[in-house]
Amino acid sequence: MDNPFNLNNLLRENIKKLVPYSSARDEFKGEASILIDANENPFGSPLNHDYNRYPDPLQHQVKAKLSNIKGVPAENIFLGNGSDEAIDILYRAFCTPGVDNVILVPPTYGMYEVSANINDITFKKVNLTADYQLDLDGIANAIDAHTKLIFICSPNNPTGNSIRRQDIETVLNNFQGLVVVDEAYINFSAVKSFTQELAEYPNLVVLQTLSKAWGLAALRLGMAFASKEIIAVYNKIKPPYNINQATQDIVLEALNNVDQVNDWIKETVSEREKLVRELLELDYVQYITPSDANFILVKMEQPREVYDYLVQFGIIVRDRSKVELCEGCLRITVGTPAENRTLLEKLNQINK
Repeated sequence: MDNPFNLNNLLRENIKKLVPYSSARDEFKGEASILIDANENPFGSPLNHDYNRYPDPLQHQVKAKLSNIKGVPAENIFLGNGSDEAIDILYRAFCTPGVDNVILVPPTYGMYEVSANINDITFKKVNLTADYQLDLDGIANAIDAHTKLIFICSPNNPTGNSIRRQDIETVLNNFQGLVVVDEAYINFSAVKSFTQELAEYPNLVVLQTLSKAWGLAALRLGMAFASKEIIAVYNKIKPPYNINQATQDIVLEALNNVDQVNDWIKETVSEREKLVRELLELDYVQYITPSDANFILVKMEQPREVYDYLVQFGIIVRDRSKVELCEGCLRITVGTPAENRTLLEKLNQINK
């Protein structure tokens, strides 16, 4: 790679000087029988399970198990309170308010923009092309000396398609800031994850989540994969105990069930393809974007009226018809076979 990347040049000055909070559990390593260092309740918890002790601040057990599943060394993994924490820390670490900017490629996940606004960071929008791919010339023209981050969601939300791999590699090779590839929906795609390219690209950050394929949305556990140096920045800034013990315990149990998750993924993909075929038979459905995710973007006549009609039956889809480049579209998550049948029954009633 010819890109002269230097992480230290990207970091905010206050982050370079930051002395992180040192928790009681950071200062002690090993086993102990009497813990009287953290002002905890020594008697336990008023529950069937004791949560009176602070959790592992770096989630070593969870990372070790994820490392085996993902094929990524534990030292290259950050765990956050959802991917939203991983996104927010990037802004706080690398973007100086009133000075720096980031590039977003809409239509895309809305939290990139929300997090930019919260952190008072300027964002430049370079819309995707008509076929929902990167506008490489537009991105190149938008980059300036103060551009620190470029966010690319692939498979993309809300469109569902994967971004061409060679285009993402072009950005990685030519941008001296961080390229954040959000792979929240990668489990439903046949495309290879960028987690296998971390050694090749020191400016790469890959985001994934346990909220989608793993069915753990309520636990709020997001993952960032990056170089050891970037992970060290994450750990420097995060709250000392950002992942609670109950979440760590439940996730450790869930990660034993890879086969169950893989079965769900296969069924979801199969149901996705059936849903697409049957929706395209409806007279008012105009187009469905090819999807690598667990949802489809459906362009149709009178999308708001269809949305309101479905609400009457307690069926909730996502109205994306006012989103630029998604005009006339509803985003429909692939449900269970029974849920999909009910959806199609109601939509066929409109057709008749």
